[in-house]
Amino acid sequence: MTTTDLLARRAALLGPNVPTFYDTPLHIVRGEGVWLWDAAGNRYLDCYNNVPHVGHGHPKVVEAICRQAATLNTHTRYLHEGILDYAERLVATLGHDLRQVIMVCTGSEANDIALRMAQAATGKTGIIATDNTYHGNTAAVSQLSTRRPPIGGRPGNVRLVPAPDRLLPVGGSRAAEPVAFAANVSRAIEELEAAGHGFAGIMLCSIFANEGLPVTEPGFLDPTVEVVRKAGGLILADEVQPGFGRVGSHFWGHDWLGFAPDVVTLGKPMGNGHPVAAVVARPEVMAAFREAFGYFNTFGGNPVSCAAAAAVLDVIAEEDLQENARQTGAYMLGLLRGLDHPAIADVRGIGLFFGVELATDGKPRPDIAAKAVEGMKAAGVLMGRIGRAQHILKLRPPMPFGRDHADLVADRLAGVLAACPA
Repeated sequence: MTTTDLLARRAALLGPNVPTFYDTPLHIVRGEGVWLWDAAGNRYLDCYNNVPHVGHGHPKVVEAICRQAATLNTHTRYLHEGILDYAERLVATLGHDLRQVIMVCTGSEANDIALRMAQAATGKTGIIATDNTYHGNTAAVSQLSTRRPPIGGRPGNVRLVPAPDRLLPVGGSRAAEPVAFAANVSRAIEELEAAGHGFAGIMLCSIFANEGLPVTEPGFLDPTVEVVRKAGGLILADEVQPGFGRVGSHFWGHDWLGFAPDVVTLGKPMGNGHPVAAVVARPEVMAAFREAFGYFNTFGGNPVSCAAAAAVLDVIAEEDLQENARQTGAYMLGLLRGLDHPAIADVRGIGLFFGVELATDGKPRPDIAAKAVEGMKAAGVLMGRIGRAQHILKLRPPMPFGRDHADLVADRLAGVLAACPA
């Protein structure tokens, strides 16, 4: 079936405006490790997907899913050791008294619960996020996401504060940005209190991933944490993108940035493609949520999901993937910083997560970013774009990504950028 036929069939069955990547979408049929293959047999180096965290089709994860599916798969209203064994292992990776778990199926569900936890724990409803982020697609968390404004406008209990930005730093300079960001959070808290909503909490990605990785210095959030704590709100850390060792130096992004969250949410990488996610909270926060809401999730924490998630933890440890993220990430960052193009305004990275910001005279260049992404696809490398203007090249490969892959990416990106006029 041709791409045109597939697109027509897709529109007829799935409806209009279902997103795809690239001008000519790819028909991917197989994945292994850091590689993907399309229907025509072309091979692509995957520098985009954090879902197959330990690599596409990892045999250990596949075997764990198959073995458990052939034995038992039901829900948590029956007793089962799998969810308890996994929860014990998961909380052992966390500090800050984060030791009780709710298992769900998606990061969106996890973030939805986190918002309700903040409201239950504080008795207030006001929520703060940045104005350039994404936290999921439930009715509640979509109010925080900025890709498309909600119909009828955002509710009065939501405030979005200016996100950190390398081209236009909050407060006018990178040095002033941490205090300026905190001042905006403080102002938003005052507005929520004055409006009668009160302040329940702030939700943020611990490395500001969707904002384009503008923060690369631990301690950035310290002034904001002080403001939030003084106001009695909770800090909700979205670890869907940075978690499970991707930042290299630490297992979790919040530990890299240096703050103690009250609630942590997990998603995509947790099951290597199997739909499993979680919320981890301090016991008093969990107790407040459980008392306020009668929550149950039919598929959350089912034995197959727990088996997949446990296998991912096994592979991360056995293959030393966190250390690989640290070492290969530093190597890759050095290669990217060696690229030469007049529109490269900044190159930054945290472990195996990289951003190449393209701008001319301080103005974003989404045109060059779009051409680069398409050119890299043609060259056999898959990547994406992020940032307010979609002008930042985003590279976030599976964790087995190695130095030879980094060499290939840098070489091909140099050629693709050379063909992009400044």
